[in-house]
Amino acid sequence: MTLPRPVRAVVFDMDGLLLDSESIYRDAMIDTAVALSIDLPVDVIHAMIGLPWFSSKLILGAHYGETFDTEGFRAAATTRFHAISQAEVCLKAGVVEMLDALDQLSLPRAICTSSARATVELHMGHHGIIDRFDAIVARGDAARPKPNPDPFLLAAERLGVAAADCLALEDSHNGVRAASSAGMMTVMVPDLLEATDEMMGLCARIAADLHEVRALLSR
Repeated sequence: MTLPRPVRAVVFDMDGLLLDSESIYRDAMIDTAVALSIDLPVDVIHAMIGLPWFSSKLILGAHYGETFDTEGFRAAATTRFHAISQAEVCLKAGVVEMLDALDQLSLPRAICTSSARATVELHMGHHGIIDRFDAIVARGDAARPKPNPDPFLLAAERLGVAAADCLALEDSHNGVRAASSAGMMTVMVPDLLEATDEMMGLCARIAADLHEVRALLSR
């Protein structure tokens, strides 16, 4: 299968797509729930993937009730996340090779994430690849977060490329919804979440990893 249009730019999600971090966030939340003696169903965790904190806060509040200390939970989970990831969050397979391929093809690229800019700079800086991206759209940059299209539309604007000519790479359902609604050619590279029928309908392709995406671009 080929992409429906020539690709003029690539927009990457970060957590779960460039970084092997979603599983660490998940484990940090589970550990925090255990420490607080509360049950945290996996479907609640999955519902938060790809969303900014204020959206995740609403999900936690809906599950546990209005009296639940969401900010206290967040603080404890964040502390646990940093403890687990202290040795550094690893890059996902194929990231460097993908960036090399984009260099050869002279294609601009951006990061479009629900994480804070400081988090992007920390983890991408550790791996020495932050300068290989032409633009970054982080939490708070766009008027509305994922799953709305605004972050991806802003990424396209900052790259100077029409959204329809951009390839969006996502691992989460909320990210796919955002990229697809922005009109981008969307490829899902599943991490914690499987590709559902909805995802298959929204995506041009479901790829096993970034190596497969790189091969798709080279055709």
